[in-house]
Amino acid sequence: MALSEIDRNLLERCLEQKPRAWEDFVDRFMGLVVHVVGHTAQAGSFRISAADRDDLTADVFLNIVKDDFAVLRHFRGQSSLATYLTVVARRIVVKALLRRKDTAQLTDAATQYVADFRGVHEEHVVQRDEVERLLSELEGIEATVVRMYHLEEKSYQEIGQAVGVAENSVGPILSRARGKLRRLNVNQAAG
Repeated sequence: MALSEIDRNLLERCLEQKPRAWEDFVDRFMGLVVHVVGHTAQAGSFRISAADRDDLTADVFLNIVKDDFAVLRHFRGQSSLATYLTVVARRIVVKALLRRKDTAQLTDAATQYVADFRGVHEEHVVQRDEVERLLSELEGIEATVVRMYHLEEKSYQEIGQAVGVAENSVGPILSRARGKLRRLNVNQAAG
């Protein structure tokens, strides 16, 4: 779906910081962001309170206005604004949920979700030395990509530029590396 004229106008008003533009933007997309927050938390089996939901929603909107609306300035209009914001919101929410310090509130399924995202089991995530040891089992670009993503918290775009691959190749590289690390953990636990 293409960018609608209504959203194009709203986007331009926000970027030009016209009066009431931000309020109109929030009014238009609040429901979408709240839905993405709830759906993302549910998909990862995170139990969040109403206050958590409000905080995560606020985080999304704060990230949108950060650096003079950098998120909106990066929008190229190749999809609807709602689709773009859904992707942006989901990424922000996933990062925020994974950064939570209080993992005691997480269900077992959420703990596995965290482990899968980080590529090692939870007990290894806690200790950077163990992560480094596991990374030593990877070679070349896989080790670099995992280190940059999980330890240096770089974005797919930053990683792609640093290692010379397309941004959309970073996810598959991470997935393959995580699979190798999981198999390595299973083999070591069995042996």
